[in-house]
Amino acid sequence: MPTPPTTILLDLDGTLIDPAPGILGCCRHVLEALGCPVDPEEDLRWVIGPPPRQSFARLLGGRGDPEEAVRLYRARYGVSGLFEAAVYPGVIDALSALRARGLTLIVCTSKARPFAQRIVEHFGLAPFLAGVYGAELDGRLDDKGDLIAHLLGAEGLAPEAACMVGDREYDMRAAARHGIPAIGVLWGYGDAAELQGAGATTLIASPDELPDACRAVTV
Repeated sequence: MPTPPTTILLDLDGTLIDPAPGILGCCRHVLEALGCPVDPEEDLRWVIGPPPRQSFARLLGGRGDPEEAVRLYRARYGVSGLFEAAVYPGVIDALSALRARGLTLIVCTSKARPFAQRIVEHFGLAPFLAGVYGAELDGRLDDKGDLIAHLLGAEGLAPEAACMVGDREYDMRAAARHGIPAIGVLWGYGDAAELQGAGATTLIASPDELPDACRAVTV
Protein backbone atom coordinates (compact mmCIF):
# COMPACT_ATOMS: atom_id res chain seq x y z
CA MET A 1 0.00 0.00 0.00
CA PRO A 2 1.44 3.45 -0.91
CA THR A 3 2.86 5.40 2.00
CA PRO A 4 4.12 8.98 2.39
CA PRO A 5 7.90 9.50 2.34
CA THR A 6 9.79 9.66 5.61
CA THR A 7 12.77 11.68 4.31
CA ILE A 8 12.54 14.95 2.42
CA LEU A 9 15.44 15.99 0.18
CA LEU A 10 15.54 19.76 -0.06
CA ASP A 11 17.19 21.83 -2.75
CA LEU A 12 18.83 24.95 -1.34
CA ASP A 13 19.02 27.80 -3.87
CA GLY A 14 15.58 28.85 -5.05
CA THR A 15 13.88 26.54 -2.57
CA LEU A 16 15.04 27.42 0.94
CA ILE A 17 16.94 30.61 0.17
CA ASP A 18 16.92 33.28 -2.53
CA PRO A 19 20.63 33.51 -3.45
CA ALA A 20 20.31 35.89 -6.39
CA PRO A 21 22.29 38.91 -5.12
CA GLY A 22 25.37 36.86 -4.23
CA ILE A 23 25.38 34.47 -7.17
CA LEU A 24 24.60 37.01 -9.86
CA GLY A 25 26.98 39.61 -8.45
CA CYS A 26 29.81 37.08 -8.36
CA CYS A 27 29.07 35.86 -11.89
CA ARG A 28 29.19 39.39 -13.28
CA HIS A 29 32.44 40.07 -11.40
CA VAL A 30 34.06 36.95 -12.88
CA LEU A 31 32.97 37.71 -16.43
CA GLU A 32 34.34 41.23 -16.09
CA ALA A 33 37.65 39.89 -14.75
CA LEU A 34 37.95 37.48 -17.68
CA GLY A 35 37.26 40.22 -20.22
CA CYS A 36 33.83 38.89 -21.11
CA PRO A 37 31.41 41.32 -19.44
CA VAL A 38 27.67 41.02 -20.00
CA ASP A 39 25.15 43.80 -20.42
CA PRO A 40 23.99 45.01 -16.99
CA GLU A 41 20.41 44.52 -18.18
CA GLU A 42 20.93 40.90 -19.25
CA ASP A 43 18.89 38.47 -17.17
CA LEU A 44 21.30 35.92 -15.67
CA ARG A 45 18.87 34.27 -13.28
CA TRP A 46 19.06 31.06 -15.31
CA VAL A 47 22.47 30.40 -13.71
CA ILE A 48 20.74 29.71 -10.39
CA GLY A 49 20.30 25.94 -10.32
CA PRO A 50 22.85 24.35 -12.67
CA PRO A 51 26.39 23.51 -11.51
CA PRO A 52 28.68 26.55 -11.95
CA ARG A 53 30.95 24.76 -14.43
CA GLN A 54 27.98 24.24 -16.71
CA SER A 55 26.82 27.84 -16.35
CA PHE A 56 30.25 29.36 -17.00
CA ALA A 57 30.82 27.15 -20.05
CA ARG A 58 27.62 28.61 -21.50
CA LEU A 59 28.37 32.18 -20.41
CA LEU A 60 31.90 32.15 -21.83
CA GLY A 61 30.98 30.40 -25.06
CA GLY A 62 34.55 29.33 -25.69
CA ARG A 63 36.03 32.76 -24.87
CA GLY A 64 37.60 31.62 -21.62
CA ASP A 65 38.31 28.67 -19.33
CA PRO A 66 35.27 27.58 -17.27
CA GLU A 67 37.58 26.10 -14.63
CA GLU A 68 39.32 29.43 -14.15
CA ALA A 69 35.92 31.10 -13.98
CA VAL A 70 34.82 28.67 -11.25
CA ARG A 71 38.03 29.36 -9.32
CA LEU A 72 37.49 33.13 -9.47
CA TYR A 73 33.83 32.74 -8.63
CA ARG A 74 34.51 30.67 -5.53
CA ALA A 75 37.24 33.02 -4.35
CA ARG A 76 34.71 35.85 -4.23
CA TYR A 77 31.60 33.88 -3.34
CA GLY A 78 33.30 32.14 -0.43
CA VAL A 79 34.19 35.46 1.21
CA SER A 80 30.92 37.35 0.98
CA GLY A 81 28.64 36.22 -1.83
CA LEU A 82 27.26 33.18 -0.07
CA PHE A 83 25.71 35.36 2.63
CA GLU A 84 24.18 37.80 0.13
CA ALA A 85 20.94 35.84 0.23
CA ALA A 86 17.73 35.55 2.21
CA VAL A 87 15.59 32.72 3.52
CA TYR A 88 12.23 32.75 1.75
CA PRO A 89 9.33 33.88 3.97
CA GLY A 90 7.55 30.90 5.43
CA VAL A 91 10.41 28.42 4.98
CA ILE A 92 11.37 28.24 8.66
CA ASP A 93 7.75 27.57 9.65
CA ALA A 94 7.47 24.88 6.96
CA LEU A 95 10.65 23.13 8.13
CA SER A 96 9.45 23.29 11.72
CA ALA A 97 6.12 21.73 10.74
CA LEU A 98 7.83 18.95 8.78
CA ARG A 99 10.10 18.11 11.70
CA ALA A 100 7.12 18.15 14.07
CA ARG A 101 5.57 15.44 11.90
CA GLY A 102 8.66 13.29 12.39
CA LEU A 103 10.12 13.72 8.91
CA THR A 104 13.86 13.67 8.29
CA LEU A 105 15.09 16.69 6.33
CA ILE A 106 18.28 16.64 4.24
CA VAL A 107 19.64 19.35 1.97
CA CYS A 108 20.52 18.04 -1.49
CA THR A 109 22.06 20.83 -3.57
CA SER A 110 24.25 21.32 -6.63
CA LYS A 111 26.06 24.03 -4.67
CA ALA A 112 29.49 23.05 -3.38
CA ARG A 113 29.01 21.21 -0.10
CA PRO A 114 31.33 23.43 2.02
CA PHE A 115 29.40 26.53 0.93
CA ALA A 116 26.04 24.85 1.54
CA GLN A 117 27.06 23.89 5.06
CA ARG A 118 28.12 27.44 5.88
CA ILE A 119 24.89 28.84 4.46
CA VAL A 120 22.53 26.59 6.43
CA GLU A 121 24.41 27.40 9.62
CA HIS A 122 24.49 31.15 8.94
CA PHE A 123 20.78 31.39 8.15
CA GLY A 124 19.58 29.23 11.05
CA LEU A 125 18.49 26.25 8.95
CA ALA A 126 20.91 23.71 10.41
CA PRO A 127 18.82 22.77 13.49
CA PHE A 128 16.09 21.41 11.22
CA LEU A 129 18.43 19.28 9.10
CA ALA A 130 19.79 15.78 9.48
CA GLY A 131 22.43 16.35 6.81
CA VAL A 132 23.76 18.53 4.01
CA TYR A 133 24.82 16.98 0.70
CA GLY A 134 26.27 18.94 -2.19
CA ALA A 135 28.77 18.83 -5.03
CA GLU A 136 32.45 18.42 -4.25
CA LEU A 137 34.85 21.21 -5.13
CA ASP A 138 36.63 19.03 -7.71
CA GLY A 139 33.41 18.55 -9.69
CA ARG A 140 32.38 15.18 -8.32
CA LEU A 141 28.61 14.99 -7.80
CA ASP A 142 27.94 18.07 -9.95
CA ASP A 143 25.23 15.95 -11.58
CA LYS A 144 22.25 15.96 -9.24
CA GLY A 145 21.25 12.42 -10.16
CA ASP A 146 24.70 11.25 -9.07
CA LEU A 147 24.38 13.32 -5.91
CA ILE A 148 21.09 11.68 -5.00
CA ALA A 149 22.60 8.23 -5.62
CA HIS A 150 25.47 9.13 -3.29
CA LEU A 151 23.06 10.47 -0.66
CA LEU A 152 20.87 7.36 -0.76
CA GLY A 153 23.89 5.12 -0.32
CA ALA A 154 25.46 7.18 2.45
CA GLU A 155 22.21 7.39 4.40
CA GLY A 156 21.15 3.80 3.74
CA LEU A 157 17.93 5.25 2.37
CA ALA A 158 15.58 3.44 0.00
CA PRO A 159 14.25 5.62 -2.86
CA GLU A 160 10.67 4.79 -1.88
CA ALA A 161 11.25 6.45 1.49
CA ALA A 162 12.26 9.80 -0.05
CA CYS A 163 10.76 12.83 -1.76
CA MET A 164 12.65 15.61 -3.57
CA VAL A 165 11.67 19.28 -3.23
CA GLY A 166 13.14 21.80 -5.65
CA ASP A 167 12.57 24.69 -8.02
CA ARG A 168 14.36 23.62 -11.22
CA GLU A 169 14.17 20.89 -13.83
CA TYR A 170 17.44 19.42 -12.56
CA ASP A 171 15.76 18.52 -9.27
CA MET A 172 12.80 16.89 -10.99
CA ARG A 173 14.85 14.88 -13.49
CA ALA A 174 17.33 13.71 -10.87
CA ALA A 175 14.50 12.49 -8.64
CA ALA A 176 12.79 10.71 -11.55
CA ARG A 177 16.04 8.89 -12.35
CA HIS A 178 15.73 7.16 -8.98
CA GLY A 179 11.95 6.73 -8.96
CA ILE A 180 11.57 9.41 -6.28
CA PRO A 181 8.51 11.69 -6.33
CA ALA A 182 9.32 15.39 -6.68
CA ILE A 183 7.52 18.48 -5.47
CA GLY A 184 8.16 21.53 -7.65
CA VAL A 185 8.11 24.89 -5.87
CA LEU A 186 6.97 27.98 -7.75
CA TRP A 187 8.61 30.66 -5.59
CA GLY A 188 12.08 29.90 -6.97
CA TYR A 189 13.61 30.14 -10.44
CA GLY A 190 11.76 27.51 -12.45
CA ASP A 191 8.21 28.07 -13.72
CA ALA A 192 5.35 25.60 -13.92
CA ALA A 193 6.12 24.65 -17.53
CA GLU A 194 9.74 23.81 -16.72
CA LEU A 195 8.86 21.79 -13.64
CA GLN A 196 5.95 19.90 -15.19
CA GLY A 197 7.97 19.21 -18.32
CA ALA A 198 10.69 17.66 -16.16
CA GLY A 199 8.22 15.36 -14.42
CA ALA A 200 7.21 17.11 -11.21
CA THR A 201 4.78 15.00 -9.20
CA THR A 202 3.01 18.09 -7.92
CA LEU A 203 3.52 21.86 -7.74
CA ILE A 204 3.10 24.22 -4.80
CA ALA A 205 2.96 28.01 -4.76
CA SER A 206 4.16 28.85 -1.23
CA PRO A 207 6.16 27.25 1.59
CA ASP A 208 3.09 26.88 3.81
CA GLU A 209 1.81 24.27 1.34
CA LEU A 210 4.89 22.09 1.73
CA PRO A 211 3.98 20.04 4.83
CA ASP A 212 0.66 18.90 3.39
CA ALA A 213 2.20 18.30 -0.03
CA CYS A 214 4.82 16.00 1.51
CA ARG A 215 2.08 14.07 3.30
CA ALA A 216 -0.01 13.79 0.12
CA VAL A 217 2.81 12.46 -2.06
CA THR A 218 2.97 8.67 -1.98
CA VAL A 219 5.36 6.19 -3.51
